[in-house]
Amino acid sequence: MKNGSHSMGLEVRVEEQSHTRSSMSNGKWTIGIESTAHTFSFGLVNPEGVPYPSVGDTIKPLEGGIHPREAADHHRDYAGKLFQEVLHSQNLSPSDIGAIAYSQGPGLGPCLRIGASVARTISSKLGVPLIGVNHCVAHIEIGRQQCDCNDPVLLYVSGGNTQVIAKLQGKYRVLGETLDIGIGNMLDKFARQQGIPFPGGPVIEKLAKEYIDENPHATLDGLELPYPVRGMDLAFSGILTAAQRLVEKGHSLGSVCWSLQEHAFAACIEVAERALAHSGKKEVLLGGGVACNNRLREMSTLMAGERESTSHAPPRMYCIDNGTMIGLLGYIELKTGRKTPFESSGIDQYMRTDDTVVNWS
Repeated sequence: MKNGSHSMGLEVRVEEQSHTRSSMSNGKWTIGIESTAHTFSFGLVNPEGVPYPSVGDTIKPLEGGIHPREAADHHRDYAGKLFQEVLHSQNLSPSDIGAIAYSQGPGLGPCLRIGASVARTISSKLGVPLIGVNHCVAHIEIGRQQCDCNDPVLLYVSGGNTQVIAKLQGKYRVLGETLDIGIGNMLDKFARQQGIPFPGGPVIEKLAKEYIDENPHATLDGLELPYPVRGMDLAFSGILTAAQRLVEKGHSLGSVCWSLQEHAFAACIEVAERALAHSGKKEVLLGGGVACNNRLREMSTLMAGERESTSHAPPRMYCIDNGTMIGLLGYIELKTGRKTPFESSGIDQYMRTDDTVVNWS
């Protein structure tokens, strides 16, 4: 892969423009780059640590799932255009940028490398610090900031990850996680089997809601699926296969979508509830793309209320993968004095949530 800015169409012009916010003389902005999977996104955080909506683009295959190489090509092609768009969104010039944060992992290797290469290019051209951050931890920090949470248990539900996380002894510890595929991946695979293109989760949610609205007294009799809980962990391959068999047996797609959501979400909420009990915490925070689902949010609110706790979910634009959460974590870590030297700026597609030392809260 070529690392030069020209190869990605990334033009970083450093001359000041009179119409930009040069009034930001009290500090510089942090830009975040998200590239872990299907989305390439830039986001901004101002000198006071206030996040602004990101600018991004998502590859949507006509059939099948996300191919890492195709997604990486998409990210490379859109990098330059999106960089200019995010600057224009707040009337900034490159000289207003004081730090570059990027997703260092976990994620798809080819996609992560594009983001890291773009980050190094901008950092080098502008002469500003580079901060490689943990994608999973970024979901936590944007959620805490948006929801004013103090010390929550995080239910992190996305395409590639399903984890229950809590801060213990200076790190975000994984108390439970999927043993096979992420819940978002499971939902997308089921959707593809029905001919529903990516992303399938929102369509499943819509079909499930339509079914229960039309059948308010529906029960799960005849629609039972294997329960995904394995102690504090989860497994979704079996429920995926069983749901497809219900469709093949002639059950309506809406009813199976409803059953699939009820079983899968109940399992996630059960593990999150156990984590609240074990940790003694009083807040649950939802994060990741599947946290956009209204039914999951409803279940979490009900569970938290029964435990005299509170449930929180950030705005949907900050649940999905976005550059702003990367910029926010970069801003936070830079304040602690952490920077990423170029020689240590390689990606780690298997980075764990508990690899990051949390010394800022």
